[in-house]
Amino acid sequence: MTETQPLTYDDAVRIAEADPAVVGLFLIGSQSMEGLTTAHSDHDLFVITAEGAQAELARLHGMRSSTLDLNVLPLNDLLGDVLPEYTRYALARSRVVLDRTGGAVTEYLAAKGRLDERKAFDEAAEFLDGYQNLLYRSVKNHRDGRDLASRLDAAESVGWLLNLLFTLELRPRPYNKALEWELERHPLRDWDSAALLDAIGRITATGDTTLQRQVFAQVEPLARNAGHEKTLDEWGEGLLLMRPAR
Repeated sequence: MTETQPLTYDDAVRIAEADPAVVGLFLIGSQSMEGLTTAHSDHDLFVITAEGAQAELARLHGMRSSTLDLNVLPLNDLLGDVLPEYTRYALARSRVVLDRTGGAVTEYLAAKGRLDERKAFDEAAEFLDGYQNLLYRSVKNHRDGRDLASRLDAAESVGWLLNLLFTLELRPRPYNKALEWELERHPLRDWDSAALLDAIGRITATGDTTLQRQVFAQVEPLARNAGHEKTLDEWGEGLLLMRPAR
């Protein structure tokens, strides 16, 4: 392809399907998630090759254009988890275009949707503590008349909260642009998606401390039921500021 005729997604799929060195193709990002694409969405395509094989598309690994991002990866590297952890959600919501591995690529990608239980427990404790820290600071700053600081802490707390909620369900947290998509199609078990999204939006925009405390009132029993009493109770009397005012 010349500079005036860049490789398109359809071109890449056609070349890959005709190449026996290619054993898998999958899309990540908006194009893999029906209803999330816009007029500006490109195709993020992974080309998976047989070990030791030289695919025709390998020379274009790392290509970036306005319509196509191309990544070429040997199968053993993919299954060996060389991709960084921050790609987990994208992999979990990927769309398989071609799998000549007897299902190995498809199974690997599907498994990315569930976190390791032991690791998730430890991470949830960290997320819970970080969430409590910012919630406590937000409420305290509001009490002390530091409104800007309170709103900033509230906005920061939302990321920790989302990490916590998804980790408690052994799910990777979606990227911000996919949060509404994810909750509308795959709700969290213990939350009403519309109400949670509304609360997150209002907390981020206004720092409403009453609402923050109401959300914490839902979080606390879930965290206790998941075995995180120690993390919660280490806050001692600080919990009184986090809970709804009596």
